[in-house]
Amino acid sequence: MDGSGGRYACALPFALIGLLAGCSAPSAQPAQPSHEQPASAAKPITVDSTEEQIRQAVGAARFGRKLTPKAWPNGARVAVCLSFDVDNELLQRANPLPVPLSVGEYGATTSVPRILDLLDRHQVPATFFIPAMGAMLHPEMVPAILARHRHEIGVHGWIHEFWPGVGDAAKEQRLLDQSIAYLTKATGKRPAGVRAPGSGFSPQTFDLIRKAGFLYDSSLLAADEPYEIASNGQPSGVIELPISEVDNDYVYYGETANGSLPSPDAVFAIYKAEFDLAFQERTMFVLTQHPHVGGRRSRIVQLDRLIAYIKSKGDVWFATMEQVANYVKQARS
Repeated sequence: MDGSGGRYACALPFALIGLLAGCSAPSAQPAQPSHEQPASAAKPITVDSTEEQIRQAVGAARFGRKLTPKAWPNGARVAVCLSFDVDNELLQRANPLPVPLSVGEYGATTSVPRILDLLDRHQVPATFFIPAMGAMLHPEMVPAILARHRHEIGVHGWIHEFWPGVGDAAKEQRLLDQSIAYLTKATGKRPAGVRAPGSGFSPQTFDLIRKAGFLYDSSLLAADEPYEIASNGQPSGVIELPISEVDNDYVYYGETANGSLPSPDAVFAIYKAEFDLAFQERTMFVLTQHPHVGGRRSRIVQLDRLIAYIKSKGDVWFATMEQVANYVKQARS
């Protein structure tokens, strides 16, 4: 791929500046709900809501049938997915000033290469969810990831926009379509999976994801194992590989990467306990990291330690999320 970004290139500088300046979504991750409800926002459940209104309010994307297979490949007890949300500067899209931008920029200049080297040493795959304009700002990232021939790249929005805050179904559709097209051009392959920026679903988001033909989503938090998303009481055919805030570096280290929790050792202990029970239950362990946060020196040392510990257990299948989704789909067919 060239660095121009295909058919969007001529409009990128002006379009991106406008989006950065005009974005009303919060800059924190995980994203917080806005007090201003857009036209497409979900209607709140109140004491006056009828049973049917409550069913409709909660029905868009729910836990369906469990998809954990009876056995993982090669007799493994657990599937392990290392995932990285490569948000970088775009978390500061509402405040695009040099210093806060540089905190995110660290993710691309230093952390992503450091993470790729770590994964090379351990010879394990990972899934990278990248906002399309993050790939544009750092055109070296996608080729570096793909050069390893073991990693996956998934959709993570256009500018890491908060989908519930878009407020318009047609605009949300356009942004999703642009993101798919851009990453398809950049990688040479249509992405199989999506993770909503800030794990934010609007009332129409799941329907857009389903219609886009994604094999899987990885945004919801309703279980610790793969499941099929049920939409309005019906099976959707879309596989959910759920995440967990407990297994997310952001909640421990804070938005600016300064570190709200002083000891990375404590974070390692949490991740280890989470993995240990996943191993015991024979299900799945999904780790969510943000390069500009978890890729700092003291923190990536703990990621190195965690991967080494997981590998020491032996009966483990390290896989991309696409590989897991394809496996559970075939196991259930």
